[in-house]
Amino acid sequence: MTEANNQSKKRQNDVVSMPFKPDLSQNMPTGLYLVATPIGNLRDITLRALDVLANVDFILAEDTRHSRRLLDRYNLQTPMRPYHEHNADKVTDRILQALQENKSVALISDAGTPLVSDPGFKLVQAVIAADLPLIPIPGPSAVLTAISASGLPTDKFLFAGFTPAKSSARIKFLQNLKNTPASLVFFEAPGRVLRSLEDMAIVFANRPAVLARELTKIHETFVRDTIEGLIAKLQGQKVRGECVIVIGPPTDEVSVLSEEQIDAGLLEAIARSGTKAAASEMAQICGRPMREMYQRALQLKNKSQ
Repeated sequence: MTEANNQSKKRQNDVVSMPFKPDLSQNMPTGLYLVATPIGNLRDITLRALDVLANVDFILAEDTRHSRRLLDRYNLQTPMRPYHEHNADKVTDRILQALQENKSVALISDAGTPLVSDPGFKLVQAVIAADLPLIPIPGPSAVLTAISASGLPTDKFLFAGFTPAKSSARIKFLQNLKNTPASLVFFEAPGRVLRSLEDMAIVFANRPAVLARELTKIHETFVRDTIEGLIAKLQGQKVRGECVIVIGPPTDEVSVLSEEQIDAGLLEAIARSGTKAAASEMAQICGRPMREMYQRALQLKNKSQ
């Protein structure tokens, strides 16, 4: 991205050319409003979302200090209350009571669409069970932003959320997705991106892949390659910012592991979980007989000693 583009994007993010003046005369109907908020650029908020946030009785925010920046940008004075995974059980009954008293309440997350890898599921279930109004206010989404600009197939895609932190659990998690006939979208912490891609190479072989970073922000980047190509590019690099990984769907061309990939996967799995578990894991991944994989694992283990 050029310096001129950087400066232009910064101006868009930092300046509101026409300050929003909420119509405070609106009578907001009772209900829980699920309001999508920007994932980076604060100008991505929708006019409908601003109307709702300006007129509800109060806003439930994952982090009120973080969300204050958005409200201050648009001069919104609506009271905020914290709602997150640690207090959900405690405050849900109070929220239901407020709705039963004909209050209007907005739920927002730190960024993007509520409930997409964010708190809110328990509350939405409770609102539905109580037969109270639930109103989605659509808008920004890191999932849709990443898949739309990835260059990978978008006719079918699966959002799989965050991968498990430990490699063994992550590989099992990925194995369940291996044959899904769709592009796969993952959220990942920057410090785990390289390790996750290495495990994806074991399970998915060398499918097309995209690393999307800092979406809608000044340093937004898309790195498009294969899984192994991304791994090579990230070696020795420190990944920063919020990351989305998109993996292309399986094809006959990339769904079969090479002999070298099988050996590498066996050695990595042996070091992690032992010979028998490694053989079982690779038998599932590449569709080979367990006995063959076990004999191969023993040979590789003996050679490496």
